Amino acid sequence: MGDFLAVQAAEVRRRRGGRDEGANEALAARCLELPPAPSLMEALTGGRHVAVMAEYKRRSPSAGLLAQGEDPVVVAKGYRDDGAAALSVLTDPDHFGGSLADLEAVAALEPRLPALRKDFLVDPVQLYEARLAGAAGALLIVAMLEPRELALLLAAGARVGLECLVEVHTEEELGVAVSAGASLLGINNRDLRRLTTDLAVTERLAPLVPPGGVLVSESGIRSADDVRRVRDAGAHAVLVGEALLREEAGERGHRLRELAGVER
Repeated sequence: MGDFLAVQAAEVRRRRGGRDEGANEALAARCLELPPAPSLMEALTGGRHVAVMAEYKRRSPSAGLLAQGEDPVVVAKGYRDDGAAALSVLTDPDHFGGSLADLEAVAALEPRLPALRKDFLVDPVQLYEARLAGAAGALLIVAMLEPRELALLLAAGARVGLECLVEVHTEEELGVAVSAGASLLGINNRDLRRLTTDLAVTERLAPLVPPGGVLVSESGIRSADDVRRVRDAGAHAVLVGEALLREEAGERGHRLRELAGVER
């Protein structure tokens, strides 16, 4: 995991090197003029059922093309109508075929659900871009960031009204996230180094989350039994992408309703 993410972080930093600080501040100022986004935290903790954050991505390195080229708005509307509490959109173009335009289109869907920008985020400007595209939240991956960078990004997100889901995979990363002040925590069950997925990662780390933390179990959620398993470990919500996108459009709603029907 570390090698792949380190390469992505270095590439993003290279592309964004030398940006004018005045331009960055101008973006932040535009964010401050926006009306509040729907609350991601409230969406993931409200209601009688374990919340499902349903993800749209055009492709992935492991699964190839997904959703048969379906329009993101069509997929997101189906997610919303079939019980998703929030949406996640991949905006990385190189590995996932995404864009900020995909995020903007999904975030504008009425009635609105909170939308999360999922990408390789290392710069506050990327958070400002997400907020301007209509996002309510953004994913920060601890394995990509130094502790001081994580704290900086959390502060930048809070400044513009963006809730950050901080992703961890190990006990050490969880400690870094908590120390930085993260309260919305994602446990990624996928080990990108070994290309394996194991819900035991959530079971191992969830008891270490401090009281008051909101926990999202990510990757490997395929059935209602999986949702119950991570719920029993302490998860408030699950993030599901490929398990839905691999389904034919007509079957996707059935799968999502099954996942979203698990009581807290």
